Amino acid sequence: MVELSDVTKYYGPKRALGPVSFEIEKGDAVGILGLNGVGKTTLLRILACGLRPSSGSVSIDGHDVLDNPHEVRKRVGYLPEVPPVYGDMTVRDYLAFVGRLKGMTAGAVAERMPVVEECTRIAEVRDMPARHLSQGYRQRVGVAQAIIHEPDLLIMDEPTHDLDPVQIVEMRAMIRALKDSHTILISSHILPEISQTCDRLLILDDGRIVASGSETELEARLFVSRRIRVTVRPGEKGVAAAHARIAGTSGVKKVEKIGADDGIAEEPGSATFRVEGESDVRAEVCRALVEGGHDVITLTRAERQLERVFVGLVAGGSN
Repeated sequence: MVELSDVTKYYGPKRALGPVSFEIEKGDAVGILGLNGVGKTTLLRILACGLRPSSGSVSIDGHDVLDNPHEVRKRVGYLPEVPPVYGDMTVRDYLAFVGRLKGMTAGAVAERMPVVEECTRIAEVRDMPARHLSQGYRQRVGVAQAIIHEPDLLIMDEPTHDLDPVQIVEMRAMIRALKDSHTILISSHILPEISQTCDRLLILDDGRIVASGSETELEARLFVSRRIRVTVRPGEKGVAAAHARIAGTSGVKKVEKIGADDGIAEEPGSATFRVEGESDVRAEVCRALVEGGHDVITLTRAERQLERVFVGLVAGGSN
């Protein structure tokens, strides 16, 4: 669906992007993750035919963005960071206007409209002028204009920008639903945005792709050890015995007891340990504790994987 080869973008002598090369297959949901100012929006605007690259080649579904931009635009839906809505138009008139701009007939727009309204949950504001919409509804209308023409590729730049927590959850659910019918490319500097909506990551730093792959693949590539957190009720055998059971488990490299000083709120009679292993040792640690007579209350990864991957790749390298 998407193929970039050695793409760069310069503003005068300043390099904003590149060289960047990657491919996205049809049906993929890919997240571009990076700090502010590393070139995410520049990259998306090039893919949406809003900017010309300084060098390199870009094709969408086999069509070059420079040689055949009109064919590319038919296949791409783009939601910029600020939703492109006209305040004096009602939502329905605006979507009809966008549909016609994208080459749809009036009949095709009328047929498509109920589907888009249901998908983005904007039916109740369809006759309202856009200037009266809340930020949440403006963002939904922004998604609606991006999918009105049934694009093969849906590009979204910071889709939860300025949304409140409830609206963020709703937007994520909408994106997951759209994955069934579109190839999706999302940019964000917010880690849960990418982790909860995308299957593959492209991590951008200083205008270049510094890593790509699934969250699990990147975590395994960057961090040889894995950390977990386990809380137990040691019972009569005591905390030292539980510690010894964990330390003696195959694959465990390091064990340390943690508590209130580490932000842990423990139940009375319980003990929490941070465990570092050569691989994922959750099953082995749980088995060792239960066989040793210790009740396991919780056993989870100690840190969000994506956060560790991201910090490991871009710490000290952002601009």
